[in-house]
Amino acid sequence: MQPIVLINAVGLTPRLLEHAPRLKALAATGWYIDMPEVIPAVTCTAQATILTGVMPNKHGVVANGWRFHSTNEVRFWQQSNRLIQAVPVYETARQRAKERNKEFKSAKLFWWFNQGAAVDISVTPKPHYAVNGNKAFGITGSPPEIAEGLERVHGKFPFPSFWGPMAGLKCTQWIAKAAANVMQFEKPTLTLVYLPHLDYDPQRFGPSGCDMAKCVKELDDACEPILDMANQLGAQVWVVSEYGHCDVTRPVYLNRALREAEFLTVREGPFGEQLDLYGSRAFAVVDHQVAHVYVRDAEDLARVRAVLAAVPGVAKLYVGEERAELGLNHQRSGEIVLLSEPDAWFAYPFWLDDKVCPDYARAVAIHAKPGFDPCELFFDPRLWFPKLHSARRLLQKKLGFRTTFDVVPLDAEIVRGSHGLAAVDPLDRPILIGHGPMPAASVPMTHVKDMLLTALGLE
Repeated sequence: MQPIVLINAVGLTPRLLEHAPRLKALAATGWYIDMPEVIPAVTCTAQATILTGVMPNKHGVVANGWRFHSTNEVRFWQQSNRLIQAVPVYETARQRAKERNKEFKSAKLFWWFNQGAAVDISVTPKPHYAVNGNKAFGITGSPPEIAEGLERVHGKFPFPSFWGPMAGLKCTQWIAKAAANVMQFEKPTLTLVYLPHLDYDPQRFGPSGCDMAKCVKELDDACEPILDMANQLGAQVWVVSEYGHCDVTRPVYLNRALREAEFLTVREGPFGEQLDLYGSRAFAVVDHQVAHVYVRDAEDLARVRAVLAAVPGVAKLYVGEERAELGLNHQRSGEIVLLSEPDAWFAYPFWLDDKVCPDYARAVAIHAKPGFDPCELFFDPRLWFPKLHSARRLLQKKLGFRTTFDVVPLDAEIVRGSHGLAAVDPLDRPILIGHGPMPAASVPMTHVKDMLLTALGLE
């Protein structure tokens, strides 16, 4: 089998390809085409769809986070491969290769749902958590010596550049160099590489508010070690994306509307107000431009729908079986699924006064917040010297004090980019670069798995 490297270049679209000379040259050796978005057009849902070849109502990844029915907790950014309720491409390929007495080896580098994945090599970000509340950055993988060896060669993974106010190019460069290293010495048959660079400034400032040509060229430059190593090994390089970004002008606060209508309740305490998931009759788990609204009692559905339909910035509501139109008729989905207006996005805050906001609101706390918070990409502009403030908090932490890195702004108006909806123009859809027979005008994300299996000779 000719090896394949699948690069996930988040945010890359056909319109942006002209700014990426290396990837454009790669496409010239094969072809490129657009992929209509799966809804919600967010990381975990898109990746699960690409990997399994089925829609969210089959694989169950209905957003980057959702309410877990058995515990009634909202959890975002879970890494367990067991959350995918369908068979990923690396499992199918391994089984088919075994049936045909062919050797097959897979590597999964920084793609989501990495822990417990049926791959030979995995590397993924995974902090260390202490009993006293402290956290230390780190990566993990299997076999364990892979992650350790990569950090010896390339230095510690630059975790602050992966997410947060300092998110940027360094992590993408590190991942790309590490991927080339894995390709050289482990020689996988299928290598999955996640490069997140285009997910930062376009989300902070919107596509029209940042230098997109520069951002795309930086991504393209970072791909060089992967492309060079693929050329040395005679491997095909395919490229996928998850979504394109759009400009937004206004946040929409669904949970505040539900609270004012007395559907959502909170618990007061020493660390600010906390969302009371058991006491609330309805609450929204928001993820960019899509929201899952969980309604406890069926008799409340009509009124909750009426309350939310009246909120400015809400474009469409899907209740019950109507969710099948989006492929989101799954038990993990909210009883109501909302889509925003194209220039709006859904913000998670449920408190009505910033003085009583939960302590996690001002921190980068992706596992604590009951919704996605793009404000984490910014330093609070009210801080005079935010990096000095962060350094002081870090020193306090190293001295053993429990402290909060309270650097994130509460004003969601600062966010100017988002994603989650279907693009109006096909040029702004996710891109697919591949080889072999040229497909039709566009390719659904659900087709990528079978296309890869065919290219591996495992159709």
